[in-house]
Amino acid sequence: MQRLPSDFSSVVAEAWEHVRRAPGFLTEKEARFLLLAAASTPAPGAILEIGSFKGRSTVGLATIAARYGFGPVVAVDPHTAPSSTDPDLEGRSSSYEEFLQTLRGAAVEDAVEVHRVYSRELATRWNRPIRLLWIDGDHTLQGAREDFRLFRPHLAPGAVVAIHDVLNAFEGPIRVFVEEILESDDFGPVGLCGSIGWGQYRPWEGAGRRFRRTRLRLARRVARLVPDAPRRHELRGLSRLRYRLWRALVPNGPVDPQRWSRIVANTPPPAARSDPESRPRT
Repeated sequence: MQRLPSDFSSVVAEAWEHVRRAPGFLTEKEARFLLLAAASTPAPGAILEIGSFKGRSTVGLATIAARYGFGPVVAVDPHTAPSSTDPDLEGRSSSYEEFLQTLRGAAVEDAVEVHRVYSRELATRWNRPIRLLWIDGDHTLQGAREDFRLFRPHLAPGAVVAIHDVLNAFEGPIRVFVEEILESDDFGPVGLCGSIGWGQYRPWEGAGRRFRRTRLRLARRVARLVPDAPRRHELRGLSRLRYRLWRALVPNGPVDPQRWSRIVANTPPPAARSDPESRPRT
């Protein structure tokens, strides 16, 4: 099982400095959680980032991967703006040059495997296990669901899936988090940190009482936000107060690294369960 590295505090401080200087929308709380997941997720395989934009999360993940020998971070993004949920490029046609500039500025070019394509295109030739799946691409329901479902079959036992903007004004991330992770017995430990919703892939014990009850309790709280999430900024009066109250009831505070690493630490599943054909489905 993967333990929290003894030098994690100093390494994450260095990685955060790279993240802090890069353009993008990842908060410090979210970035530190993502770096923790990259460093201590107890699974073999690749770190796959879907949606890189200008490289804010990429440089943090790459710093962690290079320091601990995880191999290059796989970053897939067409670096164009075809979707209504893409960040504004302010008249430019691509974020690619700024993305490369961010990598060069942090000296992590060699720690990133860049794919300038749509995630669905990469999925057609993907054949590697995944230890951390970071989804921050197309935030429409169709796009977010496709990103999850295309790469879900490649999750290694014990892998972590993290989805950005679950608690922000988009339909895709919040519904995928509720419907594909919280309501699925393929996942064990789950939670939120800032607007990142995460779950650990543990199909050999996700149906157990301790995991299922926690997941479904969180699912009920998050699901109440689903109808209003895409239009949260338009809410007024009682609807706005109700949304704020329900959102406040969703736990999403900072994560303690030592405690989190213990929660996700797990023994390997029975050999038969590692066979994709024998994995249980809900």
